[in-house]
Amino acid sequence: FHPNVDEVSGSVCLDVINQTWSPMYDLINVFEVFLPQLLHYPNPTDPMNGEAAALMMKEPALYSERCKEYVRRFAKPEDAKAPTPGASNDDMKDDADDDDVDVDDSGDSEIEDLEL
Repeated sequence: FHPNVDEVSGSVCLDVINQTWSPMYDLINVFEVFLPQLLHYPNPTDPMNGEAAALMMKEPALYSERCKEYVRRFAKPEDAKAPTPGASNDDMKDDADDDDVDVDDSGDSEIEDLEL
């Protein structure tokens, strides 16, 4: 629940993305700087979610409670890794085991022979 995020589509009203994009910005800037800043400092005067913007400006305490309610409902730790449609719990356990990668050392001598 945020004034600058459309609740249905997930679109974000972020000036740097919508209007002032330039090659000097990369995705790291967007995800690590611009989006967190927007989430911390909403701009209710340029909303994508009019209800959230109006509530934030007219009844900040109620807006804060609504945000907390959304966090309780939609930001649960167990939802962080949603299962793939049709996957069983056993499949999820198998996927977790796949994170261990076997490294083949047999080609190391070839890499050492390469010149830069």
